[in-house]
Amino acid sequence: MASDQVYELRWGIISTGYIASSFVKDLLVDPKTRDVHDVVHRIVAVGSRTVDSAQSFVDRHTLSDPEIKVYGSYDEVYADTNVQAVYIGTPHTFHYENALAAIKAKKHVLCEKPVTTNAAELRALLSAAKENSVFFMEAMWTRFQPLVREVKRIAEQGELGRPIVLHADLSGDFGIEKIPLTHRILDPKLGGGALLDLGPYPLVWAILALYENPANNKASPSSITGAMLKTPLTGVDSSTVFTLTFDPTASSESSPSSTLAAQAILSCSITLNAPSPGVTIRFERGTITIDPPIYCPKSFKVVYANKGSKVATEGVLTRTYEYVGKGWHFQADEVARCIAAGKLESDLWGHDKSLLQMEIFDEVRKQGGYVLPPGVEKVTA
Repeated sequence: MASDQVYELRWGIISTGYIASSFVKDLLVDPKTRDVHDVVHRIVAVGSRTVDSAQSFVDRHTLSDPEIKVYGSYDEVYADTNVQAVYIGTPHTFHYENALAAIKAKKHVLCEKPVTTNAAELRALLSAAKENSVFFMEAMWTRFQPLVREVKRIAEQGELGRPIVLHADLSGDFGIEKIPLTHRILDPKLGGGALLDLGPYPLVWAILALYENPANNKASPSSITGAMLKTPLTGVDSSTVFTLTFDPTASSESSPSSTLAAQAILSCSITLNAPSPGVTIRFERGTITIDPPIYCPKSFKVVYANKGSKVATEGVLTRTYEYVGKGWHFQADEVARCIAAGKLESDLWGHDKSLLQMEIFDEVRKQGGYVLPPGVEKVTA
């Protein structure tokens, strides 16, 4: 694609719930409002369990394009030849089967987080995506937001030194004593609980600040420890704490060479409100704090502590970000750019990071004794 051309990506939307609604609202925002001039987005199909539900979604979002097709099944969206990319916003226990069907139909896929219920399912999807030569990405929208990219730039430019300890928490009081046991946050058949629903957000900060740190050389954590507090209502985890340790002295000969020595203490809960700050990253020569909500923060603070280094900068830096929309559109821009360039995965949130996430969650669930009901996990080995 020539540098002066604008690439239009034609989307099919799978599911018509809250997450899909949020994504679609941002797709409809003019990219120029966020200084994006190389890609645009167009919704050409919406799939739900009934035609009426799909039509109601279209009407609710005033999707006035007469060429938008509404379907009473997901398979019809996959079969629509006008659809290039599919956004999957179903509950995560359905991600594997929905994404696999889209991939087999030769559609590019953006799949909500957590991308699957376990690492085995994700490996199967990645194999299918490679076989069918389609782009595949987990919808880790936080990673693409401008504030997050600026935090990463500051963290790696050198003045703060290396990261040592990271704390991150995402909690939300769901009032679990008052909601139905079939609610997604409580139902084990839907992969309910804090870890799979909320855990991706504290974890994404550990991945971008520690795993992605140049000194780490993409080495996986040398150890993972986790503990769960379960609710007697349904047995899902109401609170989970897990720690990732990056210890270069513990790396095996087959692991990438890492010189990063750091830890991440991560937590999530469905019975508490979110703390402030939501993320604290402590470096050799300073601290970065991120204001909640950590999935889409709008402000952060950097406190520099010189500690006798040659760096002249000392003091406090604060940044606040505003843009039209809620922040879901930045990941869509990344998908469009990758597809336009013929890429099968994103450089910013590649397959290795989604796999790392699912492997961590598998281990934490194992240590916490949280086993999903039979049949929920479609691939287990």
